[in-house]
Amino acid sequence: MTVQPRRVLLLSATIGEGHNATGRAVAEAAGRVWPGSEVSWLDALRAMGRWVPAAFNWIYVTNVESTPWLYDFFYDSLWRYRWFANASRRFVGAWSGRLLRQAIAEHEPDLIVSTYPLGTAGLDWLRRRGELDVPVAAVVSDFSPHPFWVYPEVDLHYVMSEASLRAMRRAEPDAVGAVCAPPVVSAFRPGDRAAARRSFGLPEAGFTVLISCGSLGFGSVDRAVDAALRAEGVDRVVVVCGRNDGLRERFDTRAEERLVALGWVDDMPGLVACADVVVTNAGGATALEAVACGRSVIMFEPIAGHGRANAELMADAELAELCPRAADLTATLRRWAAEPDELAQQEQRALKHCQIADFTDQVAALAQLPRHRGRRALRSQDAFFVYATTPAVAQQTGAVLLLEGPSQTTRDWYEQIAERVERRASRLPLLTRRLVVRRTGRPQWIHDAAIDLHEHLRCREVRGEGSAAEAREEFFGTAVRTDRPPWELLLLHETDSGRVSVLAKLHHALGDGVAVTSTLLRLLTDNPPPVSAPGRGDRLKWHRRAWVIARGLVSLAGAGLAPASPWAGRSTPNRSFDGLELPAAEVRACARRDGVSSTALLLGLVAEALHRALPSPAPGQHFRVMVPRTARTGRSGVGTDEPGNHTASVSLDLPVGPMPVRQRVDSVAAGLGKPDRTGQPAATRAVLAGLGSMPAPLHAWVVRRIYQRRFFNAVVSVLPGQRRPARMGAAQIAGVLPVLSLADGVGVAVGAVSWGERVGFGITTDTGLAPDAGVLTGHLRDAFAALRTGDGP
Repeated sequence: MTVQPRRVLLLSATIGEGHNATGRAVAEAAGRVWPGSEVSWLDALRAMGRWVPAAFNWIYVTNVESTPWLYDFFYDSLWRYRWFANASRRFVGAWSGRLLRQAIAEHEPDLIVSTYPLGTAGLDWLRRRGELDVPVAAVVSDFSPHPFWVYPEVDLHYVMSEASLRAMRRAEPDAVGAVCAPPVVSAFRPGDRAAARRSFGLPEAGFTVLISCGSLGFGSVDRAVDAALRAEGVDRVVVVCGRNDGLRERFDTRAEERLVALGWVDDMPGLVACADVVVTNAGGATALEAVACGRSVIMFEPIAGHGRANAELMADAELAELCPRAADLTATLRRWAAEPDELAQQEQRALKHCQIADFTDQVAALAQLPRHRGRRALRSQDAFFVYATTPAVAQQTGAVLLLEGPSQTTRDWYEQIAERVERRASRLPLLTRRLVVRRTGRPQWIHDAAIDLHEHLRCREVRGEGSAAEAREEFFGTAVRTDRPPWELLLLHETDSGRVSVLAKLHHALGDGVAVTSTLLRLLTDNPPPVSAPGRGDRLKWHRRAWVIARGLVSLAGAGLAPASPWAGRSTPNRSFDGLELPAAEVRACARRDGVSSTALLLGLVAEALHRALPSPAPGQHFRVMVPRTARTGRSGVGTDEPGNHTASVSLDLPVGPMPVRQRVDSVAAGLGKPDRTGQPAATRAVLAGLGSMPAPLHAWVVRRIYQRRFFNAVVSVLPGQRRPARMGAAQIAGVLPVLSLADGVGVAVGAVSWGERVGFGITTDTGLAPDAGVLTGHLRDAFAALRTGDGP
């Protein structure tokens, strides 16, 4: 966001007061940096159900006081068993997220900050489903961020120390975090002890110990009081019982002059300022408030689970002394009372820690958080192209963008494009994914926004069409690297003719042709088209949908194996690329004249080119092509900018035997509607999605056996384009030539797209199996000439 948020939503929970205390600190800072913004609160536990707050508070208190071994077992299991932690987080995230969805929508926030882990789980669930598109942050007030605290879809976690940051990465390797100043309200700051003690009616002199174990006052408070009173040099023990009335009544009955028992205290900042030492047992808000006031902290008999972990990390950071037994607490207090220099050093460490940053500035930074995406398994449709990759056939898609504009040097062109890539690439989801291929598991995407310009954008000057063709074949013939986000650009400047083009290649798992084109426009152009609104989802009844899929499966099965092709066999790494542009107005005019769609006419031209290139095609001979069709419109529920492959492939037999060219186009047009009538698109989508339910090794085995020459002879795609060329500064992208990938054993792939005043064809061939791409380009040109004039057989 480039302006201050109008609405900030704080997601907290009343389970003790620690999470709300952190929320109040965020709200105070937000009020300072964004005056006029509306800060609202949402209790995650109440949103999860009316019975949940009371039940969870009871469970928490019971576990800590009566069954600490059970809490320890649960907490340790979260760290020990990754599957258990993930399953627990998914369960809670789905529960919380579904019920938070409506409440968040009603608030319409521009920024969400969570201070409660179960609320953060729900935000992660909503983010993973694409339902939350505002900055999301979590403030982890525990010193030890356990696996329930941190999530991969949260844009930033603020944690309490460098040791906490290491623990966060161990709990969730994909989480993003930073160390923040103690998240407490500004009233908690170093203050004069004597003045604070006067305000509470306490003697100004003497060594004072403050014991505070949270608003519930549970844990070993009695033992802490007894151990403190046994320490020589301790003049006064102030114990805060919070809402635990029974605890205060017990202390009130004790005849001990040095003991001061208090209930609920409104002025905790002043009370903390009274103390020489603060004794606590959980490492949450109380410990942070003491550190912010520059007071020495002792963690005594930490409560089970997170309390013990917090205490250990605070001790490692030298922000607290860990006293696991009563004798340790007595000895520490005796030593500090007798050695004020050691106590002063402890206080200085606390003050130094508070100076690492300004919490107000850190809250201000949340409004402009970059979007973070966690590791996730590829969709079945995207993993398909990872499994279909072979050493000889790289599954990558791309395009040649033809630029026209004022004459410039290669350096000027490069700098213009480089500036846009540096500024925009890290904000485009499709360009910030790195592929991780696992031996037995499904491949995964890792969010990687650290775009290295020199790795992803290169430039090359050439002289002559031959050198330009060689550069294109070298670029598209080399597999894109997967040890970084798998996409590359090449600026190609033909200095003798002045022609300039941008070559782009991306791993096919990143997305289909529509997503690739949309992303390239957003990366390079001045005014990219608006993001298309997703459809409303498939409204067919389940039984109707099942019937359509069943018909489609029967149709696909009935088609049988592909006809024999002279351009099939064992794939080789030899590639040829060529392109052709036709006038779009004349293509549309021919289609209207012949009463066919532009798509049918373009496929008919491909069929005619194949007829002319094939050796002695026989009458009635067919050439089966696999035609990917976009599923991003209508009922799909997917917009043009959504990464991934959202296509439905159909099988089409192109007539390649001898016949007049106009008859061939009519024949293609007649057969083009058959796949839709028989339900092939729905069937192929269902099959691709269903493969994802298989174990990854079996999924890969099936893909390699269906995506190959036995089932089709070529890949042909007619992509949706745009009528108006896009501008890039003083230049414009005047034309686009799509570049499709081959399949194993298949020698030809043809793509076509209508762009501005031109229709661009991109042809890829495996020259070990099929003719050079230039041969098919020539036949396409001749076929269109014959169709336009009505000449030819």
